[in-house]
Amino acid sequence: MNPTAPDPTAAELAAAEPTVVIVPGLRDHVAGHWQTLLAARLTEAGRTVRTLSPVQENRLSLDAQVANLAETLASVDGPVLLVAHSAGVLTTVHWAARHTADVRGALLATPPDFDTPLPEGYPTQDELDAHAWTPVPTRRLPFPSIVVASANDPLATLDAVADLARRWGSALLDVGEVGHLNPASGYGPWPLAEEILCTLDSPRTLLPAVPTGRRG
Repeated sequence: MNPTAPDPTAAELAAAEPTVVIVPGLRDHVAGHWQTLLAARLTEAGRTVRTLSPVQENRLSLDAQVANLAETLASVDGPVLLVAHSAGVLTTVHWAARHTADVRGALLATPPDFDTPLPEGYPTQDELDAHAWTPVPTRRLPFPSIVVASANDPLATLDAVADLARRWGSALLDVGEVGHLNPASGYGPWPLAEEILCTLDSPRTLLPAVPTGRRG
């Protein structure tokens, strides 16, 4: 380091950090959701955060969700870190099969298994098929990623999520019995998300480099 060089300003440090892009699931913004709370904490800390705006028409359309993500990423100057949850994970992997961007890493939390009928109240298999959500891409992702799996997720078995992580080339983190990692399951604040982002944000970290065992 040049001892005569001026220290970087806060603005310069912020500009050097990847923008965090929040990719919600199909229920979009929920005030008490950990993604919403994470975005607020990071913003307060001076981090640049973008959250996808809700799709206004045909929300169940995969093409509309992917286009929404593509438009958001195209508006970001510089690298990004993706934070996706639930169907937002599948939006992300479908986007990655069609588009490119400077993605430094992705936190992919509790992806649903769209190859198996979902519980009542969720889209049916026929609806998902008609809106092009299936088949889910299984090619290796072109950026580092960490898939977070729940042992008692009502939308996917642990084995199904582990298989997706393997196919995507992602590190797998089993965080135990946390349901679908949403407010209905008690989350709320989820501090581990920030730890995972730090892992993805570190250029010296080689994945998998996340805590082993179960974390909540």
